[in-house]
Amino acid sequence: MADAKPSTAPEGATGVLVLADGSVLWGRGFGAEGAAVGEVCFNTAMTGYQEVMTDPSYAGQIVAFTFPHIGNVGTNHEDIEATNPHALGCIVREDVTAPSNFRSIQRFDDWLKGNGRIGLAGVDTRALTRRIRIDGAPNAVIAHNAAGRFDIDALLAQARGWPGLEGMDLAKDVSTLQSYQWRDGLWSLGSGYAVDETTDDRPHVVAIDYGLKRNILRNLVAAGARVTVVPATATTLEVMAHRPDGVFLSNGPGDPAATGSYAVPVIKDLLERDMPIFGICLGHQLLGLAVGAKTSKMHQGHRGANHPVKRIADGAVEITSMNHGFAVETKTLPKNAKATHVSLFDGSNAGFELTDKKAFSVQYHPEASPGPQDSHYLFEKFVGMIK
Repeated sequence: MADAKPSTAPEGATGVLVLADGSVLWGRGFGAEGAAVGEVCFNTAMTGYQEVMTDPSYAGQIVAFTFPHIGNVGTNHEDIEATNPHALGCIVREDVTAPSNFRSIQRFDDWLKGNGRIGLAGVDTRALTRRIRIDGAPNAVIAHNAAGRFDIDALLAQARGWPGLEGMDLAKDVSTLQSYQWRDGLWSLGSGYAVDETTDDRPHVVAIDYGLKRNILRNLVAAGARVTVVPATATTLEVMAHRPDGVFLSNGPGDPAATGSYAVPVIKDLLERDMPIFGICLGHQLLGLAVGAKTSKMHQGHRGANHPVKRIADGAVEITSMNHGFAVETKTLPKNAKATHVSLFDGSNAGFELTDKKAFSVQYHPEASPGPQDSHYLFEKFVGMIK
């Protein structure tokens, strides 16, 4: 990691990360050529890099993977959480090798190139992770040029000119533009994703898409629901036009307070109608705002597939998947909102439920993908509450 700003790249360097504080990290570029500006975060998952890169919650972010061997199982058409990658780029320790997995159909670096996403290898990701933990998630530009030509001053100006995620609404950028029905169930080796062939007598869940992951929808189907997805900007009347039995509030990117300008009034209306509600990640934060709680930007955020969460009711510990840079402030929850889960890493709120409504939410990702399956029961809890 170097803090100098040389006019030419070191020998063999074809990629660079320029932080807003002036630090310059040289490496070997892969994937697409070009430059992208965003917030740098780190993810501690040991598997599932394709799911991470396609998670819409990573819009506006550059992901540094702490696991050194990223890309070694290639890519396929099944391990995606959205049609296209939403993370701006990725930073890895080791060069991407030829894939070694029978499900692979394309190299990771070729997949990134085809999707216009930049990769940077040869970076000391441990040092970068420590830096983020100490100083917080920085704004930066990731760039790749096969000839090793970079205008560091221009990249630095771009990094310093980016406003940051606080106050930024990104949900509208990643949400679906029109409503649709979802029928796929959970995936199994050898048969892919199961298609729901049941009749319309299942409880009908309307999922508001603030940047949702597909595996959330698969888990809702597997738990016994019929699912319709609507855009992030759907009004109360548009949601209710689908005659839902329950409403799901999805995960998503950006600042919940910014997204809340149009999402919170709808959620308040749904609560007044006594509509059963389940929220995940951004949906959890928006439900918190709707009942009067506050959210705030975290120092480094929680991102990985190994986060321990304590279930307050019985003391059980769930190992969870997380991806969030904002959090609900527990002390601001109203009296009718009871905290149900807490992060064992830093004590931040990881879930709450309303005592006078059929509504609950969690900060983590019970659908995992990637990650453990300790919390799949929450989907059954939601569908059971509707029934």
